[in-house]
Amino acid sequence: MDAMVVRGGRQLNGQVSASGAKNAALPLLFATLLAEGEHVFYNTPRLKDIESTCELLNLFGCETQRDGQVLRVKVKKLKSLEAHYEVVRKMRASILCLGPLIGKFGQAQVSLPGGCAIGTRPIDLHLEGMKSLGAEIQMENGYVVAKAEKLRGTTILFETTTVGGTENVMMAAVLADGITRLENAAKEPEIVDLAQYLNKMGAKISGAGTSIITIEGVSSLKPAEHEIIPDRIETGTLLIAGAITGGGITVTKSRPSHIQSLIEKLRESGFTIHAERDSVTIEKSSAWQAVDLTTAPHPAFPTDLQAQFMALMTQAEGTSVITETIFENRFMHVQELVRLGADITPKTRVAVVRGHRGSLQGAPVMATDLRASACLVLAGLVANGETRVNRIYHLDRGYEQLELKLESLGASIQRTH
Repeated sequence: MDAMVVRGGRQLNGQVSASGAKNAALPLLFATLLAEGEHVFYNTPRLKDIESTCELLNLFGCETQRDGQVLRVKVKKLKSLEAHYEVVRKMRASILCLGPLIGKFGQAQVSLPGGCAIGTRPIDLHLEGMKSLGAEIQMENGYVVAKAEKLRGTTILFETTTVGGTENVMMAAVLADGITRLENAAKEPEIVDLAQYLNKMGAKISGAGTSIITIEGVSSLKPAEHEIIPDRIETGTLLIAGAITGGGITVTKSRPSHIQSLIEKLRESGFTIHAERDSVTIEKSSAWQAVDLTTAPHPAFPTDLQAQFMALMTQAEGTSVITETIFENRFMHVQELVRLGADITPKTRVAVVRGHRGSLQGAPVMATDLRASACLVLAGLVANGETRVNRIYHLDRGYEQLELKLESLGASIQRTH
C-alpha cells in the first residue's frame, strides 16, 4: 500500500497552479445523465473519485474519454439504472446519480454510499427532497430504490444545510413539472458551478449561491461544454503548505474569492496575503499567532480545511481553539498529530491546540481520511526528520499529484510502497 515519505525542514517557495475542483466535477459528471449526447468538461482533475464516477457512468451505458484535462461523456440510451455497491462503496458522492436518474428516467436503484469515515453523513435529506418532489423511496437490501411517474415542483425546506442534498434535489427538479423552491440551500461555489452548467443545458435555475434556489422545470435538456472551477480546498492546502514552512508561494489558476474565510484567518494569524482575480500569494513569515476557528457552511470556514489549519496552528505562538460543527468525527487526525509531538487536547467537537514552533518530530502516521492525509503531509513538512504517512490512497481521491506540486516548491517528499 502506498505511503508518502516527507523529510521536514525545507521552506517552500515558488509558484504552483491549482487543479479543477473535485467537489464541482463529481455532480457535473452525474448531471450528464439528464441529456443524451456528448458533454465536454475542461480543467478536469485526475483523481480516484473522478475515475470511480466514470466507472459508474460506464456501467450505466455512457462512454467516457479523457484527453489530458478534457473529459468527454457520451450519454446514450442507458442499459442500467442501478448503481452497484462495488463502485458506490468507494465514493460517497455516488449518491448524486439518484436525482438525475429519477428526474430523467423515473426510477433508480442506488447502493448506500461509502467514502471517508468522518461521520455518519446521512442521506435522509436527499431522500426527503425526492419524496417531496413525488418520488416513492424504499430501502431494499442496502439499496435506495426510487420510483416516480413524474416529479412535480414544490417548496423544499432543508432542515440543515446540505451540499450534496442541494445538488441532488436540484438535478432531480430541473425536469419536474412546475417550479421547485429550495430553502436553506447550500451556497458553496460548487453549487453555483453546477447550476451554471445545468442552465447551459437548458435548465432554468436562479438563486444559486444564495440560501433560496428557484428551479423552473423544463421538458428536456441538451449537452453542453463547461470549464470546471479551480479546487478551493487544494488552493487552501497549498497556501497552508507555504505558511507552515515560513515560505512564500503563489497559487495560480485559483479563485481567491472562494477561500475568503481562510484568507481572513491567515491574515488574522499574521500572514500577508495578496489576492488577485485568479491567483493568491502568501508572503514569507518567521512567526504567526494562534487564532481560534469554527467550521460552518460556506461562506464560513470550510470543514475540508480544518485539519490542514490545525497543522498550521501546532507551529503558532499561543493557544488556539478549533471547533468543528459540520462532522462529528472529524478529529481523527489529532491523535496522529500528537504522535508527531503536537500538544492538542481534543473533545468531541472542540480541540485545544497549544502551538510551539519546531515541536514536531518525524514518525510513522496513519491517514484516516482525505483531508487528514493532507494535514499529516503538511505536518511532515516541518517535522524534524522523516515522516511516513501511510494509507495515502485517501489523498489520491481529492488531490492531483500533490507530492509533485509540493516538490516543485522545494519539499523533500516522495511516494513509496
